[in-house]
Amino acid sequence: MNHSDLPAKVPSLAAGMAAADHSPADQLVQTRHRAALVASWDITPGSTVLELGCGQGDMTAVLAEAVGPEGRVVAVDVADPSYGSPVTLGESADRLVSGPLGARIDFRFGTDVLDPSVDFPDSAFDHVVLAHCSWYFASVGQLRDTLARVRRWARRLWFTEWDLTPTSGDQLAHLLSVLIQGQIEAAGSRGPGNVRTPFSREELLRILPETGWAAEGGGPVDTEGLQDGDWEVAACLDLVATAERLASLPEPVRRLVLSQADVLRALAVPRGNRPLAAYAVTARRPAPHPADQS
Repeated sequence: MNHSDLPAKVPSLAAGMAAADHSPADQLVQTRHRAALVASWDITPGSTVLELGCGQGDMTAVLAEAVGPEGRVVAVDVADPSYGSPVTLGESADRLVSGPLGARIDFRFGTDVLDPSVDFPDSAFDHVVLAHCSWYFASVGQLRDTLARVRRWARRLWFTEWDLTPTSGDQLAHLLSVLIQGQIEAAGSRGPGNVRTPFSREELLRILPETGWAAEGGGPVDTEGLQDGDWEVAACLDLVATAERLASLPEPVRRLVLSQADVLRALAVPRGNRPLAAYAVTARRPAPHPADQS
C-alpha cells in the first residue's frame, strides 16, 4: 500500500509524544525516520500488528496511524513502565493512549514473549515488527528464540536495525561506541544500556532461516539527521567512566576497552557525529507444505 500521507502526519504524530515536551526537534526527526520506514512497508489499514521492543512508542504511534481506526497494534516490551529518562515508558504510553490513536494501541510492558505464559492464537497478527530494538537483546540466541516464537503468531516480519558496516569515516565514532558497549556486555558486565548485542545484517540473514522465516527483500535505510550517533558516543564514554562496570571485566578486556575509548575520544566530535546507516529486511512465514497438513 502507498502510505504517501504518512509524511504529512509526522508533525502531529511527533507532537503527540511525551518526549516532545522536552526535545521537540529530536522527536520530530525520530518520528520522520519511522514514518519513512512504514511508508515503504506493506502494512494496510485494518491490519493487526505485534510490535516487539516498543520502548517509548516512537514506532508504535506511526504503526497505529498506518493501520487506521479498524486496525490494532499490540506493543510489547520487557522493560518496566518506570524505565526511561527524562520520560518513562509508562508516561509516554499514557500520553499516546489518551490521544486520538489510543483506541488502536495495546501497550504491554514487563512482557517477555519467551515466557510460556505469554501466548497468542496462531496467525493472530498480520505483521510482527522489530524496529531498532534487536541490539537490546541479551544475546543473539535470545533473538533467535524470539523470532522462532513469534513466527506462529504472524504472517510477515518487518525488521530494521543499524548497519555495522560504515560507509564513511565520519561514522566510525558511532561504530566504535557500539562495539565498545557490545564488548563490555559480552564480557559479562551487564547493564541497562541501549546496546547489548550488536550484530551484523549478515548475521540476521543467517538466523532467519533457522527460525522458520523466509527473507524476501530489504535494503539500506537512510539515517541522515538522526541523533543516535551522538547519543551512543555519549553513552559509551559515560559507561567507560563507570568504575564499577569496568571493575568486573577481565583485565585484558578492560585494557582493550580503555584503549578503544581513547580512540573514540580522538574520533568523536562534540556534536554531529554522523550515524551509521540502517537496513531493513522483510520476511514471510512460508506456507505449510501440503504433506505437513495431512
